[in-house]
Amino acid sequence: MAGYSRRRFIRDTALVTGAAATLPALLPEVAAATEEGETGLGSVVTVRPGDRRYADLSWGANRRWVGTPDYVHLVSSDAQVVAAVQSAVDTNRGIAVRSGGHCYEDFVTNANVRVVIDMSNLTKVSYDAVRRVFAVEAGARLGEVYRGLYKGWGVTLPGGSCPGVGAGGHIAGGGYGPLSRLHGLTVDHLWGVEVVVVDATGTARKVVATREPNDPNRELWWAHTGGGGGSFGVVLRYLLRSPDPVSTLPADQLPKPPSEVIVADVSWSWATMTQAGFTRILRNFGLWHEQNSSATSPYASLFSQLKPQHKSAGSFSLTAQIDASVPNAAALMDSFLAAVNEGSGQTYRVNDRRTISWLHAVTQWPGFTGTDTTTRFKAKSSYMKKGFTDANLAAFWQHMTRTDHSHPVSLVMITSFGGRTNTVDPAATATPQRDSVLKLHFVSFWTDPAQDAANTAWVRGLYQDVYAASGGVPALNAYTDGCFINYADADLADPALNTSGIAWSELYFKSGYRRLQLAKAQYDPKNVFKHSLSIKAV
Repeated sequence: MAGYSRRRFIRDTALVTGAAATLPALLPEVAAATEEGETGLGSVVTVRPGDRRYADLSWGANRRWVGTPDYVHLVSSDAQVVAAVQSAVDTNRGIAVRSGGHCYEDFVTNANVRVVIDMSNLTKVSYDAVRRVFAVEAGARLGEVYRGLYKGWGVTLPGGSCPGVGAGGHIAGGGYGPLSRLHGLTVDHLWGVEVVVVDATGTARKVVATREPNDPNRELWWAHTGGGGGSFGVVLRYLLRSPDPVSTLPADQLPKPPSEVIVADVSWSWATMTQAGFTRILRNFGLWHEQNSSATSPYASLFSQLKPQHKSAGSFSLTAQIDASVPNAAALMDSFLAAVNEGSGQTYRVNDRRTISWLHAVTQWPGFTGTDTTTRFKAKSSYMKKGFTDANLAAFWQHMTRTDHSHPVSLVMITSFGGRTNTVDPAATATPQRDSVLKLHFVSFWTDPAQDAANTAWVRGLYQDVYAASGGVPALNAYTDGCFINYADADLADPALNTSGIAWSELYFKSGYRRLQLAKAQYDPKNVFKHSLSIKAV
């Protein structure tokens, strides 16, 4: 039996229950529509309680959180976004923004949020020949972005593997994915961002910020290269161009993905698994990444996830892909799988092994993509600079084999990292983790509210024990390198749950937090955009 993906979980729930010219620094305020109504937003679609659409617009992918906003604005233009923000400011209503709805915590559904600006109608992917950039609207989902860029120009972004995630939050958090070892993070290709901000007078305006050295709004661009969503304003669109393209042709402005990839999905049965075998598999996976994560490695295009999960699932899996055009690609995949399994005394089952188109892999192949469904979940994250210690491995075994917790979708996604990502200066973007080889996603998915406490406790207990040597969190040291803001974990800001003495801001942003604070003070001086892990102004 293969390891669980989110798709399988939902299926089986019934069973288990050359730079362009610099842009103007500040654009004039876009006039709001002046129709009658509570908000004065004119033709914008506004959904209030009692509307049949309200329930569907009050929550996102994590059903643990359900909001009660006074209304949701379904915006369709820049002007409508400016007007929606202005109306919320004028009426002193708490505001939040939703793109794909994949926020891990209650940032959009908190009781203080009275207005939600839903960006899901803003999905255009286009090329701006004047600025020589690709423009991706914030409501576009990654699958739409990949299809639009690839079918139109043969290019892509090294973004995430879940096609339903919205670009709005994903890119601002420093998104990564199957091509990041080859091409870096999404933000390494971010040339500019168009954002609606609120100044000290309470006026909402659209600002364009770029990475150009002489752009007076450059710090706002920098803040969107890993500072996370919901802190500075409403992103309208991302402007994308790789550094130092080889020509001015559109097809040379962003990375080109492989035409085809070799994919593999293998699994190990818990029925025959021993502690020694389990430990060896995880140790091998970590050591392989220590040894094969340079940008020039022949394995640079190989991306993998090892997904140890609770033994009640029956098995746990590993998925991988490699550029099929790389010399000896099939042999490299074979070598990788053999290295992970070496000395374990176990035999893995091959569930899938074939060559498929890259576009199919990134938008449909279930090994990585799953299906973005609406469940309840709790998640935590970590970056690791090295493979696992004996203490790490003992904690994994203990929690994956616990008899007082029996849930098949309690797991850790241990993901390939490094490569080109680690060639970027840590201060060049707001994503400072530039010397890790693994990124971990601790998570449990469920549907029954009665299981909230048990599943949340399992995730917290595993995380605490894996990183017990550094206070229960992945401290900044020779082995671990903090956390990933897109896998937001409000526990880190709660002193009752984070007793390590290490501030949440340090774990996410390291020394770059001060710079983010200065940007916050400049572009959101009234603290209009806030949540439990938002940047706090100086």
